[in-house]
Amino acid sequence: MAEVASELMFELLKRVHADIADIKLGQRELKAEMNAMRGTMVAVHQDIYNIHTTLARHETRLDRIEDRLELREFQEAQIRFEPQP
Repeated sequence: MAEVASELMFELLKRVHADIADIKLGQRELKAEMNAMRGTMVAVHQDIYNIHTTLARHETRLDRIEDRLELREFQEAQIRFEPQP
């Protein structure tokens, strides 16, 4: 009877050991997926930063163009009121 109980305990311990091994494997897979997601998030963040930088540069250029156009419109308006030779 003692042998049956010890064999049963041994089988249960083997099953617990296999389950723990599966859990560890799953944990490793989850860690790998999280690291991949972290890398993807860093790449997306860098892309957004690059887009923001480009948009800021375009905004600056558009502001300069608008300033020049306003000066040109002002000059054209002034010419209308100046005497023509």
